[in-house]
Amino acid sequence: MEALDTVDAGTEPERNTLLVAYILHALGAFTGGVTAIAGVIVNHIKVNETDSIFIRSHHRWLLRTFWFGVLWMIIATVLAFIGIGFLIYLAVGIWYIYRIVRGFISYSERKALPMA
Repeated sequence: MEALDTVDAGTEPERNTLLVAYILHALGAFTGGVTAIAGVIVNHIKVNETDSIFIRSHHRWLLRTFWFGVLWMIIATVLAFIGIGFLIYLAVGIWYIYRIVRGFISYSERKALPMA
């Protein structure tokens, strides 16, 4: 498999929009997810508006991070009634922060992320 690299890092406005989306997602950890909802809206709007594999991979990364996070938070809420949900909340929080940090590091190095 060919490694994803920085063949086309997109235009400056696309990179700026992506940076705003990362910031919104990162702030979501502190705002109860409110800004992450704004970030996911930006991602849904912009993911198919670019020809850059780099930009598209990052939008898809953030979309998957958000929606899988929502799925696991719902599962954790259901399981909180038997006690294990609180451990899942913790795991999801750590996973979410990891995904945002890894994505932002790849963004700053202008490297595409896996889209599968």
